[in-house]
Amino acid sequence: MRARVLAATAAVLVTVGPVVPAQAAPAQAARAPLPCPKAPAPKVSRPPRPVPPPAVPQDRVVGGEQLDTPGLVAPAGAPAPPAVTATSWLVADLDTGAVLGACGPHEYGTPASTQKLLLAATMMPKLDPKQTVTVTRGDLDIAPGSSAVGLLVGGRYTVETVWLGLLLNSGNEAANVLARLGGGTVPGGVRAMNDEAHRLGARQTHAVTPSGLDGKGQFTSAYDLALIARACFGDPLFQRYTLTERTQIPAQPALKKGGFQIQNENQLIYRYPGALGGKTGFTELARHSYVGAAQRDGRRLVVTLLGAEARPVRGWQQGAQLLDWGFALPRDASVGRLVAPGELDTAEAAPSGTPAPPPVPAPWHGPAVTAGRRMVAGDWRVIGPVAGGASTVVGVLVAVLAARRRPRPTGRRRA
Repeated sequence: MRARVLAATAAVLVTVGPVVPAQAAPAQAARAPLPCPKAPAPKVSRPPRPVPPPAVPQDRVVGGEQLDTPGLVAPAGAPAPPAVTATSWLVADLDTGAVLGACGPHEYGTPASTQKLLLAATMMPKLDPKQTVTVTRGDLDIAPGSSAVGLLVGGRYTVETVWLGLLLNSGNEAANVLARLGGGTVPGGVRAMNDEAHRLGARQTHAVTPSGLDGKGQFTSAYDLALIARACFGDPLFQRYTLTERTQIPAQPALKKGGFQIQNENQLIYRYPGALGGKTGFTELARHSYVGAAQRDGRRLVVTLLGAEARPVRGWQQGAQLLDWGFALPRDASVGRLVAPGELDTAEAAPSGTPAPPPVPAPWHGPAVTAGRRMVAGDWRVIGPVAGGASTVVGVLVAVLAARRRPRPTGRRRA
């Protein structure tokens, strides 16, 4: 039996490729970072990269100390992940929160339109999808030539339609509408997004625009994107919207404009079996970013990547390759975890070294109640004596009552 298991394991390794060396283990954390497998990418002209904030040591170990690396982290002995052009990426289990592997998970990157997932995590629980909203001129204040759904000033649309425009067509004006509606103003919506990022534990994320259009000081990380995506995929409305292949933007009779159809730009939902949806993103500065999720054999995995190029393969295809790699790993594979919402706030609120609170003593009920509970539980060591004592008491009471009922002799009353 052991020989068959070893032979099967060898066959899997030969099929998938080389394995990750043991440096990925925690004991080797002091060694030089393992290089991430990189696919050759064409040289492109791009604006100067923004200077990221100074590294915060405690933020780089959120989810586990192994994640504090600019290089590759993967389970020891795992097949090497595919070579991609992304500067950072992460694969995690949506349900258990286990991080299966990553490349520079806590390295700062710019989000592009994957930032719209933070907007969804923040505003979707607050907004009624059936509510009707009127688009303002300020909502259309977006960068010329950037992605837009085609919402019209003065047009009236349901919130659900605006969400679909945001997630299917990456509409930047739709992002402004939803941020304004949920936050009172667009800046108010952005503040709410940053509050939500903090609550989720995404401490390396700072939003400046609701859409992901580049803004000074706007950053995120592959790890943070996974936290945000996990919150999104926990919402049934988001699950339905992100898997919608096409929808109709309604006509606006008051403006004498007809309706039109939009399609989902995320090719994963058309071409990857078990796809759950996700979000694409691109700006000249950020390059290609991507978030995608899929399910297979009862597992739901999510992949996030930043700073990718569309050649030799597009962002969603790089995500699909990493998902395949993740699904090939054992179910108990892990190099870290996605923290729960509010977990870091709770840990920060407790003073360092605070001892666990003493156990709360059970309320005192007295011997009678205690004996009664033991009798109900069937303890014959209590039932026997109590029953015997009870029969004796009953006998005495019967005798007393009988004596009280006997007729008394007639005589003078005493004062």
